[in-house]
Amino acid sequence: MKSERSEAWFTRAQAVIPGGVNSPVRAFRGVGGIPRFIERGQGSRIFDTDGNSYIDYVGSWGPLLLGHRPEPVINALREVLEAGTSFGAPTEREVELAELIAQTVPSMEMVRLVNSGTEATMSALRLARGFTSRDLVIKFEGCYHGHVDSLLVKGGSGMATLGIADSAGVPKAFAETTISLPFNSISAVEKAFAERGGQIAAVIVEPVVGNMGCVPPAPGFLEALRELTARYGSLLIFDEVMTGFRVALGGAQQRFGIQPDLTTLGKIIGGGLPMAAYGGRADIMKKVAPLGPVYQAGTLSGNPLAVAAGLAMLRYLIAHAEIYATLEARAAELTAWTPPGVTVNRVGSMFTFFFSPDRVTDWESAKKCDTARFGKFFHFLLERGVYIAPSQFEAGFVSAAHSEEDIRTTVKAAREFFQ
Repeated sequence: MKSERSEAWFTRAQAVIPGGVNSPVRAFRGVGGIPRFIERGQGSRIFDTDGNSYIDYVGSWGPLLLGHRPEPVINALREVLEAGTSFGAPTEREVELAELIAQTVPSMEMVRLVNSGTEATMSALRLARGFTSRDLVIKFEGCYHGHVDSLLVKGGSGMATLGIADSAGVPKAFAETTISLPFNSISAVEKAFAERGGQIAAVIVEPVVGNMGCVPPAPGFLEALRELTARYGSLLIFDEVMTGFRVALGGAQQRFGIQPDLTTLGKIIGGGLPMAAYGGRADIMKKVAPLGPVYQAGTLSGNPLAVAAGLAMLRYLIAHAEIYATLEARAAELTAWTPPGVTVNRVGSMFTFFFSPDRVTDWESAKKCDTARFGKFFHFLLERGVYIAPSQFEAGFVSAAHSEEDIRTTVKAAREFFQ
């Protein structure tokens, strides 16, 4: 496939943007080569500036559950553009979106809209500390919760792709407020609570990890987190920025039957625009300013464009809940064949092909993957019009726009690589 225009744009970009990209994994450092500059998307496909077409399993890293340019979202954006893009004042749609989130995710009795997943997790942690009057937070190795200073400890995905252990620029004192434990290890969490339970404000977890690749929770793991946090007076925070409305209409908490104290959402609730939220029990959320002493604010929070897109997306999903059965079937077909020397993890429409013959259940097992061979696989698919995440440590996503023919084409290309 031609890539001359992408190469030219990447050269220009590197002169004015660090690494030539505005988010590190996009630079193709994990797989080598030149990133493709995308011109447009439609349905299950993206089209680059050289005119190449790809079946897209990145989906803007998860938000595009309905594919590119879904009609309900595009129509909602056209309508709101006639009214304005930002007011810095309340609008009716903000209330409607918060009500819809609370209706669909019952643990979120009250909701605050923000602009990014990072902002949502940062705010949820501040709230947890303010509510409990404690400082420590437990996170899990390989889980990424945005570029919050205290959470850039063994932060998975982008950092793993670039070989960065912990980010420079994070004061030691900030990092010391975070206890990083192996994902899926109940015994490690029990030990941490036994030693410092009275100091732990919260446990934050991706209920299905998407940031060291797709890694599901082991049986009993989420239940243990729920029981331990309740016993020690800590809060359980589900980071559902990726899994919210993705692995089920009500997110991972619906799929696994666990109710957290706080939840962070993003990606899908913005319908492809910058939008996130945090919310939870009303008694906790009432600590947020202006009702309480935990301060958080944002000029563009709840801006009309993002809210309109989010409303259109959620209303469509609620009205067409059968879409989740289709997503499950398409993703199951995509991952039904396990290539030799590869482990395939899938939860709902999230998946990862791990280039390791062993089960991947945590960061220690994920990092044993053959990343060089994954890079060859990535480029083999790319040359055949299939676009997956340019990193071994990222999840892939099936959308409602992916057809059975898209899936068959992808499986055929993958089989050719292993012949």
